[in-house]
Amino acid sequence: MSSKFLGLIAAASLAGLCPSIAIAADQSPTIDRIDPGLDRVIAPGTKVERVATGFVFTEGPMWRQGRLWFSDLQKDQMLTVTPAGKVTVQIENSGGLRSHPAGANIGSNAMATDKDGSVLMVQMGARRIVRLDARNGIHPFLSTYRGKRLNSPNDLVFARDGSLWFTDPPFGLFNGMDQDPAKELPFNGVFRYAGGKLQAPITDMTQPNGIGFSPDGKTLYVSNYGPDMYVRAYSVGANGALSHPRTLIHYPPNSGDGGPDGLKIDTAGNLWSTGPGGIRIITPQGKVLGQIKLPEVAANIAFAGDGHTVYITGSTSIYRLHSRIAGELPLYRR
Repeated sequence: MSSKFLGLIAAASLAGLCPSIAIAADQSPTIDRIDPGLDRVIAPGTKVERVATGFVFTEGPMWRQGRLWFSDLQKDQMLTVTPAGKVTVQIENSGGLRSHPAGANIGSNAMATDKDGSVLMVQMGARRIVRLDARNGIHPFLSTYRGKRLNSPNDLVFARDGSLWFTDPPFGLFNGMDQDPAKELPFNGVFRYAGGKLQAPITDMTQPNGIGFSPDGKTLYVSNYGPDMYVRAYSVGANGALSHPRTLIHYPPNSGDGGPDGLKIDTAGNLWSTGPGGIRIITPQGKVLGQIKLPEVAANIAFAGDGHTVYITGSTSIYRLHSRIAGELPLYRR
């Protein structure tokens, strides 16, 4: 590709457009060992395998009932894939809109199992979080904050106390993101829902995206997709009170395709954070141990089974590898 075309891809990624990138036949995923500490997390010689392909832009992975559930943002589908690679479409028009511009990110995104066993699913196009029943019927859950529509919920996670946290960047809006006339909130926030009350503890990030908690629940991590790319950490107190915000890692410009998107945490407290150029394994102190590089943009991660299987949603494909250290599994899971 020409340098001009690569620049256009990078600019589109930072704008949240998530373009697909063609995969050359000779391109294979690699794991770069940056620090010897990576060997305790991923065994030397570990291979990254492609489980399924043929999608447009995959996101929102969740392990449930022996399958990986995930979304294709631009195909507007929610799907599942078995460990053997069998793909099944579970919901068409999963983003909740009947019409939309071609190539828009209007599908479903993140999902999480709730305490009652049902699934909460983000609908980027409809700008809300919905609940799926046992037959994948869709029921409204959260769509407004103080009478104003949410921007476009993206990622979500349950904290140890049972509260639901989610990010709300403007990626599902059509016309210029923050400049979209349909945008009602004056900020792109991180929300906490508990006891029937929705709060916005974080309102100063430009494009909050991935979100997760440390194993002890005392640290919250949130990635900012752009234009300034970083992962921020917060100390978590009683009732979700946040303090001591600090930057765990900052990504310089032109450090690869994509941006800080989804993240997950393993049982040792390491972050598996998607970012420009791949997935970085980062200690709680901010040291980068290694980097998983795919032949396309990596959007998000899910730990499966006993936590040692790691699934990655790339642009057009689902990937998998084995981790020596188990990942933190969701609070509620099936």
